[in-house]
Amino acid sequence: MKGIVLKSAGELEVMAESGRIVARVLRRLGESVRPGMATGELETVARELIAAEGAEPAFLGYMGYPAAICASVDDEVVHGIPSGKRVLREGSILSIDVGVRFDGYYGDAAATFPVGKVSGKAGELLAVTREALAAGIERMQPGGRLYDVSAAVQKYVEARGFSVVRDFVGHGIGVSMHEEPQVPNFGTAGTGPEIRPGLVLAIEPMVNVGGWQVKVDADGWTVRTRDGSLSAHFEHTVAVTEGGPVILTVEEEVSIG
Repeated sequence: MKGIVLKSAGELEVMAESGRIVARVLRRLGESVRPGMATGELETVARELIAAEGAEPAFLGYMGYPAAICASVDDEVVHGIPSGKRVLREGSILSIDVGVRFDGYYGDAAATFPVGKVSGKAGELLAVTREALAAGIERMQPGGRLYDVSAAVQKYVEARGFSVVRDFVGHGIGVSMHEEPQVPNFGTAGTGPEIRPGLVLAIEPMVNVGGWQVKVDADGWTVRTRDGSLSAHFEHTVAVTEGGPVILTVEEEVSIG
């Protein structure tokens, strides 16, 4: 567990509040998504919501990133920069990633939303990615191994004919936005560091309709599929307790004990 920081019950309580803020903001943003709106409008809403919660946007200024949220459309995998010029069209899909810092601790979550009515394939992609996240979280059991999580995500996705992005990964989270360990969405079950109570991870499958290969745009941030296929992204911040995994990025109160 070198470099991995396990959190106390008190720390997990604070992280649960940070997670609730993220969940509320992400839900409100998802409810706002509609054809004809610009992704820059969501950025404005996000900043207002995060400020109203007494939190700070985790992404703004992080390694020079210029926005409070990531808004990735269609073949954009992650790190799409919101813009007043990027107008959403009927049938697109939009991945929104939200992170906040509250009382010294970070929360991080993402979801992909349909813009109006989407194709059957797009709907299937969203469902598979969401379900792959659930499959990975289920493997966050004390005494297991980290890549049990990775292998569960990969197996679920590939069995349904999609691919997992390999160049970007989930991560530990706590007093820093990105902590050890890295959590790939592919791997060999039974390997990796031991999963122990107090471990907190941001689990985030990024799933493509086509191949797993990606490229980065000239802006230095926006990641898109190399073959132009659709991509979806779902993420939760999850704590390991003696009783198993507890999702922190939900709106309801959670039991840490």
